[in-house]
Amino acid sequence: MLLVAASQLVSGICECGYSIIDLENQQPIFFTDYLETDFARLPTISQDNDWVRQQFAVSAEDGRGDYGKAFKPENIRTRMAEMKGRQDEVAGLHLLVGSVIDDHGAISGSELDTERQDLHWGSFRAGMKLTPTNGTCAAFFWYFNDTQEIDIEFLSREFDHDKGIYPVNLVVQSEQSLEAGYDASKTGTYKRVNLDFDPTDAFHEYRFDYTRNRVLFYADSKLIARMEGENMPSAGGHLILQHWSNGNQWWSGGPPTEDATVTVSYVKAYFNSSEPKHQEGSRQECLRLKARRTTICAVPDVTEQNASSGGRFFIDDETSNKKDRQVENEATSYGIRGATIERDIVLASQGLSKIGFTGG
Repeated sequence: MLLVAASQLVSGICECGYSIIDLENQQPIFFTDYLETDFARLPTISQDNDWVRQQFAVSAEDGRGDYGKAFKPENIRTRMAEMKGRQDEVAGLHLLVGSVIDDHGAISGSELDTERQDLHWGSFRAGMKLTPTNGTCAAFFWYFNDTQEIDIEFLSREFDHDKGIYPVNLVVQSEQSLEAGYDASKTGTYKRVNLDFDPTDAFHEYRFDYTRNRVLFYADSKLIARMEGENMPSAGGHLILQHWSNGNQWWSGGPPTEDATVTVSYVKAYFNSSEPKHQEGSRQECLRLKARRTTICAVPDVTEQNASSGGRFFIDDETSNKKDRQVENEATSYGIRGATIERDIVLASQGLSKIGFTGG
């Protein structure tokens, strides 16, 4: 059976977790858990246990728009790479925004949430191809509550193909932004960055690394913004993929003149759980294997060249030949032995880097 989605402590070859490189000091940061979904190989989203399609409505007043929002499960579907169909339909997860205002004065949209609600410090990534249709907001974000939220948002009305202007809105909601009427631009936790590529033309990876008192934002593994300070989030939360419109002229615009689709090829998350019992489970799993060589796997960067496929998935290694896995693991991972495991996993559970880490 082909594995296309997984959320668990560690994969079979990464018994002690995953590492990324901290750009500040070029040292690894360790995480114990992973969640990977390759939507281009998923027959139907309804069969996936890691994600939940949402159904709810937001009034025009509550959403601060001219129209309400109606999030509907039927607006979310997957198309596998090998499926036959329209040539203009790309493989992946399709998030639809409708062009028709319903009888309740609402525009239909899409929202997909992770089942897990304990995603804490981590590196969160999505391969996305944006809609060229004017009048929608597409978002990839992490959410705990209205004062602890990390957003990557795209407003299609802001794209100017003639001038090559393609902004991405990066937002961290906090207690300070709540006091400012949810206007993060007044708190220093909002940045509008112009991308150096057309996000509607191809897939690109959008990513944020969330650690203590700091959030770093990336596009195709290139750092595009950083936010830091005590008003950064501190809790565990969940990931959300969203596509909507409510006619707000200052944000989503719309409604779109035709149905608009955003396609997500994959989501990858490498993180620590906010649940103490889960943290202890991660530590014990690694310690259990201390009698033999165990590993923390280095997470590879995704570039513009492989953003459509997402590059390497650790979930694929679960089905690989054990011998082949060991060879690849030796080449791409940090090895650790029993004496160093416990303190390294403590660091991982805190989302901190371990300086001077070597195999022992």
